[in-house]
Amino acid sequence: MLYSIRFLFLFLLLTTASLCAQDEVRLLKPADIKTGAEQLENYLPQLKNKRVAIIANPTSMVGKKHLVDTLLSLKITIKKIFSPEHGFRGIADAGEKVMSNTDAKTGLSIVSLYGKHNKPTKEDLKDVDVLIYDIQDVGVRFYTYISTMTYCMEAAAENNKTMLVLDRPNPNGYYIDGPVLDPKWKSFLGLHPVPLVYGMTYGEYAKMVNEEAWLSNKVKCKLTVIPVVGYTHNDSYELPVKPSPNLPNMTAIYLYPSLGLFEGTLMSVGRGTDYPFQVIGHPDMKKYTFTFIPKPNIGAKTPKYENTECKGFDLRSFGNEYIKSLKEVYLFWLQGCYSDLKRPDFFDDNFNFHAGNDVLQQQIKAGVHEDAIRKSWKSDIEAFKIIRKKYLLYKDFE
Repeated sequence: MLYSIRFLFLFLLLTTASLCAQDEVRLLKPADIKTGAEQLENYLPQLKNKRVAIIANPTSMVGKKHLVDTLLSLKITIKKIFSPEHGFRGIADAGEKVMSNTDAKTGLSIVSLYGKHNKPTKEDLKDVDVLIYDIQDVGVRFYTYISTMTYCMEAAAENNKTMLVLDRPNPNGYYIDGPVLDPKWKSFLGLHPVPLVYGMTYGEYAKMVNEEAWLSNKVKCKLTVIPVVGYTHNDSYELPVKPSPNLPNMTAIYLYPSLGLFEGTLMSVGRGTDYPFQVIGHPDMKKYTFTFIPKPNIGAKTPKYENTECKGFDLRSFGNEYIKSLKEVYLFWLQGCYSDLKRPDFFDDNFNFHAGNDVLQQQIKAGVHEDAIRKSWKSDIEAFKIIRKKYLLYKDFE
């Protein structure tokens, strides 16, 4: 009951604080900026007489036209498409094996970079000169697209290919928070010693990975980044295309840094509903009145607790304009749910990979206050900020 009362208090406190801070983060719309992909004049010359592979998904748009279709219409020689988690058309479940196939629209070969084959091979690249990366990110370490980018950079370096990164804004790029990855917990959910929310676009991140020698065997990629025009780290960005099936709107994107940690627990975050990553629940949380029932849908073919009523919290009422002013990874919901359920199996084997360490789980089990947990991240975050600053392409947040 104590956590329930505190949750309501926190809800009111954060909403009030957000109302006071609404103007701190400017929300950009697509018309306010020019993405790297839209600046054709800055990278088409590099593609002349080159054989191209494109790492892309549904977010890889040039205006209202996909990057692949745009470049084909300009007579660029595209040899193949590499697809990340969720696939080229973006409809696979999180963690679902994505098969390599052929794109029905263009006839191009699609090579999946998810599962056991998460890095292009020498054979994959034998007919390629340039790799183009253009996938909208959300700025959270365990969102796997930056791992896909890293492996493509490694493959490019190892096979003497050029890597062209067409940058896009980071909707969570206006703050830094969360534990820094302990290399012991390195995985596809996090490859580098960065905080859970690292405050960089993927173009900046690519420069950091390359120059800090974080690629395998310290290889260095021949990298070119086309920056966004009109973006700063004081801005958020209203995505014109959802970045993955279970991040359908900006509320989910802003909540993802905090609620993504629940992916390593027995809680449901609403996969199989119309509002994933906007609710939290479990069948045994009987004392709460808000309910939802996960059912199979696109992006969640077999959701956790399918056709079973879950009770818990509805976080949608924070609203886009309020929650975008929150600048922390909030642990209160995680601590509260753990306290309410009191289950020894609350955390699963994936939690530490999401957290990036084995300390956070221990802290939550021990009932360490959120402020003390956050303080334990501080020195590592400050050390990361020194590294990060060297690779920024945009004005930093204040």
